[in-house]
Amino acid sequence: MSERLSKKIKRAVIERAHGCCEYCCSQEAFATEDFSIEHIFPQQSGGSTSLDNLALSCQGCNGHKYAKVTGIDPITQTEASLFHPRQHQWYDHFTWNEDFTLMVGFTPTGRATIATLKLNRPGVANMRRLLYAVQRHPPAHLLQ
Repeated sequence: MSERLSKKIKRAVIERAHGCCEYCCSQEAFATEDFSIEHIFPQQSGGSTSLDNLALSCQGCNGHKYAKVTGIDPITQTEASLFHPRQHQWYDHFTWNEDFTLMVGFTPTGRATIATLKLNRPGVANMRRLLYAVQRHPPAHLLQ
Protein backbone atom coordinates (compact mmCIF):
# COMPACT_ATOMS: atom_id res chain seq x y z
CA MET A 1 0.00 0.00 0.00
CA SER A 2 1.57 3.27 -1.04
CA GLU A 3 -0.09 5.65 1.39
CA ARG A 4 -0.16 5.45 5.17
CA LEU A 5 -3.55 4.95 6.75
CA SER A 6 -4.47 6.93 9.82
CA LYS A 7 -5.02 5.11 13.10
CA LYS A 8 -8.66 6.20 12.92
CA ILE A 9 -9.18 4.52 9.53
CA LYS A 10 -7.32 1.38 10.61
CA ARG A 11 -9.44 1.12 13.74
CA ALA A 12 -12.65 1.64 11.73
CA VAL A 13 -11.72 -1.15 9.28
CA ILE A 14 -10.81 -3.56 12.10
CA GLU A 15 -13.98 -2.81 14.08
CA ARG A 16 -16.22 -3.13 11.02
CA ALA A 17 -14.62 -6.53 10.30
CA HIS A 18 -15.06 -7.66 13.93
CA GLY A 19 -11.33 -8.44 13.96
CA CYS A 20 -11.75 -11.13 11.28
CA CYS A 21 -10.34 -11.55 7.81
CA GLU A 22 -13.15 -10.43 5.55
CA TYR A 23 -12.43 -13.30 3.17
CA CYS A 24 -11.56 -16.50 5.09
CA CYS A 25 -13.05 -15.36 8.44
CA SER A 26 -9.83 -16.08 10.35
CA GLN A 27 -9.74 -14.21 13.61
CA GLU A 28 -6.88 -11.76 14.13
CA ALA A 29 -6.76 -12.61 17.83
CA PHE A 30 -5.59 -16.15 16.96
CA ALA A 31 -3.38 -15.33 13.97
CA THR A 32 0.34 -16.01 13.88
CA GLU A 33 0.92 -13.09 11.49
CA ASP A 34 -0.37 -9.52 11.46
CA PHE A 35 -3.42 -8.77 9.34
CA SER A 36 -3.35 -6.17 6.56
CA ILE A 37 -5.77 -3.56 5.42
CA GLU A 38 -6.12 -4.14 1.72
CA HIS A 39 -7.75 -2.42 -1.20
CA ILE A 40 -10.71 -4.49 -2.40
CA PHE A 41 -10.52 -2.87 -5.82
CA PRO A 42 -6.76 -2.46 -6.35
CA GLN A 43 -5.12 0.96 -6.39
CA GLN A 44 -3.27 0.04 -9.58
CA SER A 45 -6.68 -0.31 -11.25
CA GLY A 46 -7.97 2.99 -9.89
CA GLY A 47 -9.25 1.83 -6.49
CA SER A 48 -9.38 4.49 -3.83
CA THR A 49 -8.16 4.47 -0.26
CA SER A 50 -11.63 5.09 1.12
CA LEU A 51 -13.37 3.09 3.84
CA ASP A 52 -15.68 1.61 1.21
CA ASN A 53 -12.69 0.12 -0.62
CA LEU A 54 -10.73 -1.19 2.37
CA ALA A 55 -10.97 -4.63 3.96
CA LEU A 56 -9.22 -6.45 6.79
CA SER A 57 -7.31 -9.39 5.38
CA CYS A 58 -5.08 -12.11 6.77
CA GLN A 59 -1.70 -12.48 5.10
CA GLY A 60 -2.75 -15.66 3.27
CA CYS A 61 -5.81 -14.12 1.66
CA ASN A 62 -4.02 -10.86 0.95
CA GLY A 63 -1.19 -12.72 -0.79
CA HIS A 64 -3.51 -14.86 -2.90
CA LYS A 65 -5.79 -11.95 -3.80
CA TYR A 66 -3.06 -9.43 -4.63
CA ALA A 67 -4.69 -7.29 -7.34
CA LYS A 68 -7.32 -9.80 -8.46
CA VAL A 69 -11.00 -8.88 -8.65
CA THR A 70 -12.15 -11.99 -10.52
CA GLY A 71 -11.48 -15.70 -10.41
CA ILE A 72 -12.63 -18.90 -12.08
CA ASP A 73 -15.66 -20.71 -10.70
CA PRO A 74 -14.46 -24.34 -10.48
CA ILE A 75 -17.92 -25.70 -11.31
CA THR A 76 -18.84 -23.62 -14.35
CA GLN A 77 -15.23 -22.85 -15.40
CA THR A 78 -16.33 -19.27 -16.08
CA GLU A 79 -14.91 -16.04 -14.71
CA ALA A 80 -16.74 -14.60 -11.72
CA SER A 81 -16.22 -11.56 -9.55
CA LEU A 82 -14.52 -12.19 -6.22
CA PHE A 83 -16.39 -11.56 -2.98
CA HIS A 84 -16.52 -7.82 -2.26
CA PRO A 85 -17.03 -7.29 1.49
CA ARG A 86 -18.67 -3.88 1.00
CA GLN A 87 -21.03 -4.86 -1.80
CA HIS A 88 -21.85 -8.51 -1.03
CA GLN A 89 -23.34 -10.25 1.99
CA TRP A 90 -21.37 -13.25 3.27
CA TYR A 91 -24.47 -15.49 3.60
CA ASP A 92 -25.49 -14.80 0.01
CA HIS A 93 -22.35 -16.57 -1.23
CA PHE A 94 -20.99 -18.84 1.51
CA THR A 95 -21.92 -21.26 4.23
CA TRP A 96 -19.98 -23.67 6.46
CA ASN A 97 -19.69 -27.44 6.13
CA GLU A 98 -21.11 -29.58 8.96
CA ASP A 99 -18.12 -29.21 11.31
CA PHE A 100 -17.45 -25.55 10.41
CA THR A 101 -13.92 -26.27 9.15
CA LEU A 102 -14.56 -25.45 5.49
CA MET A 103 -16.25 -22.58 3.74
CA VAL A 104 -18.61 -23.75 1.01
CA GLY A 105 -19.48 -21.48 -1.89
CA PHE A 106 -22.90 -21.81 -3.47
CA THR A 107 -22.65 -19.02 -6.04
CA PRO A 108 -20.07 -18.46 -8.77
CA THR A 109 -18.67 -15.58 -6.69
CA GLY A 110 -18.43 -17.75 -3.57
CA ARG A 111 -16.80 -20.67 -5.36
CA ALA A 112 -14.38 -18.44 -7.33
CA THR A 113 -13.37 -16.63 -4.15
CA ILE A 114 -12.75 -19.88 -2.25
CA ALA A 115 -10.65 -21.25 -5.11
CA THR A 116 -8.71 -18.08 -5.95
CA LEU A 117 -7.93 -16.99 -2.39
CA LYS A 118 -7.59 -20.59 -1.17
CA LEU A 119 -9.95 -19.87 1.73
CA ASN A 120 -9.81 -23.46 2.98
CA ARG A 121 -6.01 -23.65 3.26
CA PRO A 122 -4.98 -26.50 5.60
CA GLY A 123 -3.70 -24.16 8.32
CA VAL A 124 -6.91 -22.14 8.27
CA ALA A 125 -9.09 -25.28 8.38
CA ASN A 126 -7.02 -26.65 11.28
CA MET A 127 -7.38 -23.40 13.22
CA ARG A 128 -11.15 -23.43 12.60
CA ARG A 129 -11.28 -27.01 13.92
CA LEU A 130 -9.42 -26.07 17.11
CA LEU A 131 -11.43 -22.92 17.69
CA TYR A 132 -14.71 -24.74 17.07
CA ALA A 133 -13.73 -27.29 19.74
CA VAL A 134 -13.42 -24.48 22.28
CA GLN A 135 -16.52 -22.66 20.98
CA ARG A 136 -14.64 -19.72 19.45
CA HIS A 137 -15.54 -20.46 15.82
CA PRO A 138 -17.38 -19.46 13.75
CA PRO A 139 -17.08 -15.78 14.70
CA ALA A 140 -20.24 -14.51 16.39
CA HIS A 141 -21.08 -12.08 13.59
CA LEU A 142 -21.30 -15.04 11.17
CA LEU A 143 -23.81 -17.04 13.20
CA GLN A 144 -27.38 -16.86 12.00
